[in-house]
Amino acid sequence: MKCPYCSNRDSEVMETRDSEDLTVTRRRRSCPKCGKRFTTYERIESIPLTVVKKDGRRESFDREKLIRGIWRASGKTKIKADDVDRVVTEVERELISGNTTEIPSKKIGELVAKRLKKLDKIAYIRFASVFRRFVDIEDFEKELKKLL
Repeated sequence: MKCPYCSNRDSEVMETRDSEDLTVTRRRRSCPKCGKRFTTYERIESIPLTVVKKDGRRESFDREKLIRGIWRASGKTKIKADDVDRVVTEVERELISGNTTEIPSKKIGELVAKRLKKLDKIAYIRFASVFRRFVDIEDFEKELKKLL
């Protein structure tokens, strides 16, 4: 594994941890050249999924794009990086286990929203406002009433 700091091609594995569901291996590494530490994640290459957008366009499922969207919604909340990664992993696993590789973006949004609702209500309402395209305060009010 190449060091991200000095590009040395050698690194030493200091610690290895598997996720609870054994789908991801986290390795803490150290570079013998510069001495810096870094973390790598190893996961099974997934089945390629295609996201069908609301306007009919198709694009490849992008795990990082989903992570960024959740981070935007969960800014200044109690949600941690591990929580975001777990949500995305659970959603991705559910999508892969489905009957099709073409997934409507609405379904992905619903799966994320369901999990955020359990984690943090503020992150959920922020995510829902974008995902469900709230246009005015009444849309927010309806969603808040559902939460209460």
